[in-house]
Amino acid sequence: MWLVALEACFAFFVFAFIVWWTMFSGRNPDKKPPAEPPVKPWQSKEDKSEK
Repeated sequence: MWLVALEACFAFFVFAFIVWWTMFSGRNPDKKPPAEPPVKPWQSKEDKSEK
């Protein structure tokens, strides 16, 4: 019975580690987004400047 409990605890800690790892793996707050959004392949730069 103790082996099942040990395995359950191990699975919980692995799950918690994966959740923690993915929570803090995003973009760093000191990096700023680009000044203007990239041009879509079907949109030319001329079309964008007219608006």
